[in-house]
Amino acid sequence: MASNPIILITGANTGLGLETVKALLRSPKAYTILLGGRSLNKANAAAKEVQAEFPRSPSVVKAIQVDIEDDDSISKAFDNVANEYGRVDVLINNAGAQFDQQFIFGNMTMREIWNKSWNLNTTGTCILTHTFVSLLLKSSDPRLIFITSGMSTLAESENASIKLNQSPAKGWPKKEPAIAAYRSSKTGMNMMMREWTRILREDGVKVWCISPGFLATGLGGNQDMNKQMGAQDPSIGANFVRDVVEGARDQDTGKVVRRDGVQPW
Repeated sequence: MASNPIILITGANTGLGLETVKALLRSPKAYTILLGGRSLNKANAAAKEVQAEFPRSPSVVKAIQVDIEDDDSISKAFDNVANEYGRVDVLINNAGAQFDQQFIFGNMTMREIWNKSWNLNTTGTCILTHTFVSLLLKSSDPRLIFITSGMSTLAESENASIKLNQSPAKGWPKKEPAIAAYRSSKTGMNMMMREWTRILREDGVKVWCISPGFLATGLGGNQDMNKQMGAQDPSIGANFVRDVVEGARDQDTGKVVRRDGVQPW
């Protein structure tokens, strides 16, 4: 059994997940990082790449196959981690996606984008968490993290200085870059985090949603467009995730945290 803290990150072979792995590798602390990905080949390739990039890191990276839309995959991942490590110290629910543009492009129906958004971002995340809780409870300092969005806040949804909150011109149909399915699923995730906070309070599990900011990842399928819209380097969000892992926001458990404070509901 590994003596290092064991950190499982879902959706970690690309985007914010991969940058979080790198941020942890830059830490002077030693971790066993389980890099989760839907494709074991892609997860293995990413694990080898980052380990080679940080050869002097005290941490180690291991690939693990897990698809949070597939219950059998989740169960197998649990068995693998339970048999190999016996516990999980930090679970980072990072896997997620934004499908709204696929409706605009005609690739998916409206029902498909809404169902898939909730199935992946909310339902699958909850099922994975439920499956791994028993391993979290074997940790001396269990931490449970959900990656949410700045667009999930109800309180700030009337802030018209944010383009996505501005109302389009009257008439129908509307031609706008709406992301209603994505942001709604992340709002649901915030409530799910509150439920896990309640359920695990007496077990001493520290729980957060992390709102990492608008990052230049491939979320929504267009990294270049996100950059043009002012998105920040993903490493900024990843460093914040690492800070939460390492105790910087322990006073804000049960809340949605962002770099400049607590995100309103």
